[in-house]
Amino acid sequence: MATALIFSGQGAQKVGMGKSLYENSATARALYDEANRVLGWDLAKVCFEGPDSELTQTKVCQPALFVHGMALHAILKEQGKLGDVKFALGLSLGEITALTAAGVFDFATGLKVVAERGRLMQLACEQTVGGMAAILGEERATIYDLCAAFDIEAANFNAPGQIIVSGDKAKVDAAVAAAKDRGIKKVIPLNVAGAYHSRLMEPARAAFATFLEGVQFNAPQFTVFTNTTGQSVGEPAAIREALVKQVVSSVLWEDCMRSAVAAGATDFLELGPGGVLAGLAKRTDKAWVVKSLAEFADLGA
Repeated sequence: MATALIFSGQGAQKVGMGKSLYENSATARALYDEANRVLGWDLAKVCFEGPDSELTQTKVCQPALFVHGMALHAILKEQGKLGDVKFALGLSLGEITALTAAGVFDFATGLKVVAERGRLMQLACEQTVGGMAAILGEERATIYDLCAAFDIEAANFNAPGQIIVSGDKAKVDAAVAAAKDRGIKKVIPLNVAGAYHSRLMEPARAAFATFLEGVQFNAPQFTVFTNTTGQSVGEPAAIREALVKQVVSSVLWEDCMRSAVAAGATDFLELGPGGVLAGLAKRTDKAWVVKSLAEFADLGA
């Protein structure tokens, strides 16, 4: 057995997430309490009680998902259930959770990194008018042609036939309107705060690069895959570079998953709410084994 840990990205959050971990595990409780101290605001309260409008803010949900993933990881480690883990990967912000699980950062450092990333991305959203749309059932080449025609970008390659485009809202809207005439059958505009993983995030990328210059990176204790290439990344300098680039580049999630399997992953453990990544895995290859853990009852202590 060679298990790959997979960690959620923005959009998976929901009010109440992690509450059962906090109530039933002293280890999880200690992490949430530490997070409140590091951040200087009550993350646990927003996660457990909402409101949803606050939890969905980029600057809130990114650290919220990070802490939730790390709390699940800490409990599993305490239970001695991570002995088979050989790989880790995460969707967008989940990549920082994966790196922290692999020992690249300690918990407090990983939290500061993800909180600053979320803050800078929210600022970039507020300074631009961005939009995103999901395109279903199409090949990558079709999406690249659409993006080139409307001056937008492919933000996420989540699974075969599930690709997200991103960019200036007026341009995304124009692409959505023209999609049918181009033979694209299913396009869904997304209700998002901005154009993630596009050049509209460039101010966030530049400021994040500066911030990361002051952060210590360790070599990972097991193999981690980066969204920027879909391949493994191991050198601390290369990890730093990938995290910076990831803010404005496509998330090659399907590639990351396929690379993990090619490297020997026999099963996946999703640590995060909603089973989103398990759904994407099923869409990519029905033979892949994915177990999703979100709350204390899932951990089978």
